Amino acid sequence: MRIIGLLAWAGAAMAAPAHAAVTGSSAIGFATESSVEIAADAADVYALLITPGRWWSDAHSYSGDSANMTIDPRAGGCFCETIPSKDGASGTIEHARILYAMPGQRLRFSGGFGPLQSEGVAGTLDIAITPAGKGVKVTMAYVVGGYLRAGPDKIAPLVDQVLGEQLVGLKRAAESAQ
Repeated sequence: MRIIGLLAWAGAAMAAPAHAAVTGSSAIGFATESSVEIAADAADVYALLITPGRWWSDAHSYSGDSANMTIDPRAGGCFCETIPSKDGASGTIEHARILYAMPGQRLRFSGGFGPLQSEGVAGTLDIAITPAGKGVKVTMAYVVGGYLRAGPDKIAPLVDQVLGEQLVGLKRAAESAQ
């Protein structure tokens, strides 16, 4: 049943960015890396990055609407989401905590995204923005360690696919704003 939920979580993923791969996997965790070049400047990409409602996939939110997601871009800040309720009692979820924020260069999170949140894992998502070509290269590297009931080898490709989808969304949003 848990694998079916994970497949549903990954099911809406789109075409992969220019580079996406599970870069390591063992019994104790996995690592993924995705990157894409974006024809925009670093400051604009960073400003967009900290506004997930403009680029994160609605399908990979708890509320069904990425507009309910916010990032407080400072150490200790929250990548959070409000989950509206029909009965008026809204919920919230913390996707991750900000570890490092350097405008125009890097944003690093600590947390278990999606279904990893209910597992016994620690995860670090590092997003680096570097000059490249006619804009920037954005690289998402995610390292997860700990106990995964379904096993890292089964979950890692799904996580890689979903994070790759978010990176494609960031590229699309950044380049359409140009």
